[in-house]
Amino acid sequence: MSSRILIPFILLLAAFNIDPLPKLFVAGDSISMQYGPYLEVYLQGIADYERKTDNAGVDPSLGVPVVNGGDSRMVLEYLKAKTEDPAFQPDYLLINCGLHDIKREVATSKLQVSADNYRKNLQAIIELAANRDIQPIWVRTTPVVDSIHNSRAKKFQRFSSDLETYNEIADQVMTENQVPVIDLYTFTWNLGLEQFMDHVHYHEEARKLQGAYIAGSLADLMSKN
Repeated sequence: MSSRILIPFILLLAAFNIDPLPKLFVAGDSISMQYGPYLEVYLQGIADYERKTDNAGVDPSLGVPVVNGGDSRMVLEYLKAKTEDPAFQPDYLLINCGLHDIKREVATSKLQVSADNYRKNLQAIIELAANRDIQPIWVRTTPVVDSIHNSRAKKFQRFSSDLETYNEIADQVMTENQVPVIDLYTFTWNLGLEQFMDHVHYHEEARKLQGAYIAGSLADLMSKN
């Protein structure tokens, strides 16, 4: 093949040599499980989507769920195990935990995870991601309305005052570590209380909007990296 033909051919190949999409891994609560299918669709052409679908072989006594991220201790234990796998190589880690942390026992009012331990767990999660050169992105925990939640959920209670405290703790940890934050709390609150389908979960239309909002936020963040 002559050089006059070869050079345009090489340039044509280079034009179609598109960089692979960044890999996004999601570890979050049931809210993320519900907006997840929409987020995956909206991220097509932006990022390869994957979410937690196992417990990474964590000791069953630690109570780590299979799909739901659970509380901050459970997310930390899961990621400790997950990051030991050399095949686990996402570029971004989209994380959230909070709703399970603020559960209070009805009889004793004891929190599932104390505020101090919540802070320590989040810090450990961020350091774990940094050690694997994974960019963490935090999603603020969605609203709790006392009168709605505690009239519908009987096994445990949640309170908006606790949620505000834990969101503030997360804000501080993420700011200190320069971790990007997606404010799903404010976005969801602005959708209105009629979007609640039960004590903390949302109707389908709200899930679609949450997925679109997060996808747009991620696209913006990724475009800057």
